[in-house]
Amino acid sequence: MSKPTIAILGAGLAGLGAAWQLTRHGLAHACVFERSADVGGNAGSFELCGVAVDYGSHRLHSACDPHILDDIRTLLGEDLLTRPRHGRIRLAGQWIHFPLKTFDLLTNLPWGFRLHIAGDIMQKVIPIRSSNTPPSFASILECSLGRTICREFYFPYAEKIWGLPPEELSPIQAHRRVSANSLKKMLHKILAVVPGFKQPGSSIFFYPRKGFGQISNQLYDATRNAGVTFHLGARVTSLQMNGRVIDTISSCASDGQMLTYRPDYVWSTIPMPSLVQLIQPQAPSSVIEAAQNIQYRAMILIYLLLEQAQFSEYDAHYFPETDIPITRISEPKNYNDAQEPRNLTVLCAELPCSISDPEWKMTDTELGEQVCDCLKSASIPIRTSLKEVVTRRLSHAYPIYRKGYELYFDRIDHWLGQARNLLYFGRQGLFAHDNIHHSLYMAYAAVDCLNQEGQFNRDKWDAYRQVFNSHVVED
Repeated sequence: MSKPTIAILGAGLAGLGAAWQLTRHGLAHACVFERSADVGGNAGSFELCGVAVDYGSHRLHSACDPHILDDIRTLLGEDLLTRPRHGRIRLAGQWIHFPLKTFDLLTNLPWGFRLHIAGDIMQKVIPIRSSNTPPSFASILECSLGRTICREFYFPYAEKIWGLPPEELSPIQAHRRVSANSLKKMLHKILAVVPGFKQPGSSIFFYPRKGFGQISNQLYDATRNAGVTFHLGARVTSLQMNGRVIDTISSCASDGQMLTYRPDYVWSTIPMPSLVQLIQPQAPSSVIEAAQNIQYRAMILIYLLLEQAQFSEYDAHYFPETDIPITRISEPKNYNDAQEPRNLTVLCAELPCSISDPEWKMTDTELGEQVCDCLKSASIPIRTSLKEVVTRRLSHAYPIYRKGYELYFDRIDHWLGQARNLLYFGRQGLFAHDNIHHSLYMAYAAVDCLNQEGQFNRDKWDAYRQVFNSHVVED
C-alpha cells in the first residue's frame, strides 16, 4: 500500500514537528504550506545587529515530554543549553525573584502585603459561606489564592494580557493558564526551589544557543532533507469539500502562481477561525458566527537595541501593575549567555493590545519612547544610548477565553469534525493557551494516531484531546 499524502497548513513548531515525525517513521508524504517566508511562526528567531532575538520570551521547560526533549537534544546536540531561571517581578512596588523564592517573599515584600496574605491563608482555615456568584476566572482564583495575590498580581496582569476584566474571563482560563492556582500549589512551587525540597528541573530551562528559532530551523532542515515539500510564502485560498472529505487545496505561491494539491489528509495548525473561512462550500451561518466570536489578543514586540554589553543580570522582568502597559521585558543574551556582540544588547518588551487600539498604529519610535517611560516608572531606567527601535506585530498572540467562548468553540469543533480527513491541532489550531512543548506534544500525538497502513485512529485522537485539556501553562 502506498503512503498517504498529508498537507500540513502552517510551518510553526506544531506543523514542523508533525512533518518531522511523519517522515522519520515513514508514515506519509508530507507537504507544508506556510504563508510566511520563514518557518517557526511565533517560535522563530531573527537577528538584530548580531543578536539572536525571539518573538517574545520563549523557553523549553523541563516539563517537556522526555521523549520529545530527547529528540530535540538529538537535533541540536550541544547547542541545547541548560540555563537557570533568573527573572523578577514587581509586587507591591518591590522587585522579587520570579519564579518565587521563599527568602524574597519573607524579606522583600512590604509588611502590609505579607500580613494580608497571612489573612487570606487564615480565611482558608475558617469555613465561610459559599458564594452564589457564577464561576469565572476571577471567582475561582480569588477563592483559591485569596484576595491579596489576586488583586496585586493575577487580576491586573490578566486584564493586561487579555484586555478584559477578570470577571469576564472563563473559569477555564484559571485552570489552563495559572499553574499555581491554589495556595497549596503556590507553596509547593515556592518550596520546589528550596534546598532539601528542590525538585529536578524546578529552576532551569532549556534554550538553543542560536535563539529559540534554532529548534524550528533544525526541524525544517531535517524534514526538507527527508523529502518534505515546503511552499513558503504560499497563501492558501480555499479548501474544497467533496461530501465529508477535503479533496483539493488551492493556494497562491509567492510568485503569484496558483497551485492545487489533492491530499489524502489535511492537518491544520492555523487559527481555527481562518480554517473555517477557507472551507468551501461555505460553512453554515451559525458556524461563521461562532468563528467571529473566537477571538485572539494581539501583541506588539518592541525591541530596544542598547549600546552596552548587558542591561541587567535578569533574563526577564514582569510588570503586573496596570499603570505600566507592557507585561514583560526579556534580554535575549541572558537566555543563551551570549558574549557577542560585546557592546550591544537587546531588550524585548511585550505590549498586548487589540489591532484596533491606537498602539497598533504607533510608529516604532513612539513605541520605543513608551517602553523607556515604563522602565523609568519601574525604577530601572535606560542609562545608555538607544541605538535603534524595531517592532514586530503579532495578530494572534493569545487566545481570549471570554466567558461562554466554549459554546462557540464546540459549535466549530463539531462542524469541522465532520470532515473525515481533517485534523487541527497546535496552539492556534485548537485555540489553546499552551506552552511550546504542549504544541509539540500535540504534533507527536497526531502522528501516533496514524498507523503503518495510512489509517487514522479517531478514537485514539479523541483520547489525546482529553489529555490536551489537562495541559496547564508553565510560567
